Order: sequence, then structure tokens, then C-alpha cells
Amino acid sequence: MTNFTKFLILTLSLCAVSCAEKEFTDSVSLALAAGGEINLEQLKWTRKPASCEIKDGTICITTAPHTDLWQRTYYHFRNDNAPVLQMQTREKFFSFVVKTDFTQSYQRFDQCGIVMYLDSENWLKGSVEFENEAFQHLGSVATNNGYSDWATTAISADVKTMWYRFSRREDDFCIECSTNGVDFSQMRICHMYAASDVISFGIYACSPEESSFTAVFSDMKITECMWKAHDGQQPDAE
Repeated sequence: MTNFTKFLILTLSLCAVSCAEKEFTDSVSLALAAGGEINLEQLKWTRKPASCEIKDGTICITTAPHTDLWQRTYYHFRNDNAPVLQMQTREKFFSFVVKTDFTQSYQRFDQCGIVMYLDSENWLKGSVEFENEAFQHLGSVATNNGYSDWATTAISADVKTMWYRFSRREDDFCIECSTNGVDFSQMRICHMYAASDVISFGIYACSPEESSFTAVFSDMKITECMWKAHDGQQPDAE
């Protein structure tokens, strides 16, 4: 390889990096500067749903049958086709709040909630999954390096709305839930190995079985990180 060829390759690589930087929009930084308001036009689909309507700050997502997110554990299958609508950020400390309405869910595993989808083998989600007329699953899934784990608790099937708060502290994350948008309870704290820099996060809805429903997302906002630093035992020296 000649010196000119090496120079040309280096120049093209630097140009590609520069173009990528120019195209990058940090939605969290912009939202914080705007008092927490999220510009919904900045959200991007990883996969589009059967249909979607965005109007007056509300997003309605209609699912397609046999859409899901899961990797390997216990079931020994890999499902990676749920519609995901996200924003990007490099901010290391913030919280994202959204209200979900799943009144129309009716089939086992119908679900909607928050998500941080980095790639098919590294993602985090929190949602309510319909089970039957008596109860449903309020839970979260953390998927690191291609293996999912699911933590759940049973709640009444009468619950039809749920608020979520997703918080980042560097590459550690917290998911909380609330029935009134004011009082939040912790669902999960986890570390995500692939989330050291830019992350994508937002909302999702899916129907793993033979069904379809419309999930409604509203009251979305970005705030300063509401997941405060631990005030007890100090960190170990690295």
C-alpha cells in the first residue's frame, strides 16, 4: 500500500467521522435546555409498527402479531422484531418519564413501555404484559451480551395505565414505575455493558402472540437525574 493510498484512506475515515458527528442530535441536551420538552420529530424508528399516529404530544402505536424482544434465556429462542421508537444522547445523568395506556391490550403477552435498545443483544425494557382477565405482569428485562433476564410481579388486570421513569447514571440504569406519575417505585437497577457512551432510548409496544392492540404514550419529558447518588457505603477503590 502506497503512502498516498494510506493518506487517502485516513482522510476518508476522518471525513466519515466528521459527517457522523454533524448528523448526531443529542435529544436529552436539547430537551433539558427546553425545560424538559422532547421534540418528537427527533425520535427515530428501529423498526416501524403496523401503524402509528403522533399528534399533540401523544404517540399511538398499533402492534402487529408475533412481534417481540427476547434473547435465548429459558425459552431458547431469539425474538428481535418489536417496533422501537427512540432518541439518542451522550448525556450521562438524566431521567426520562412517560405515561403508557394499554387499555386495549387483551391477548397474553401484549405489552408496551420504555426501552433502551442498543442492538439485538444489548437492551433494557420495562412494561406491563397482559396475562389474563385476573392479573398481568409488571416487569423489566435486561439483556446483556445476548442473554435476557425477566423480573416480574403480578398486578391486577384492572390496571390500564402506568408511568415509567428511566434514569441513567453513566453506564448504570434504573427503571421505576408509578400509577399516578408522582410517586415512583423502583423496578430494577442494572449495569449495561454496551452503554458506555451514546445510547438510544424511548418507547416500544409489541404483541408476541396472534393479536394486535393500540398502545398510547403521553406526558413524555426529560428531567435532571432523579436517581440520586447512593448516600450510604462509599464506593470501593478501583
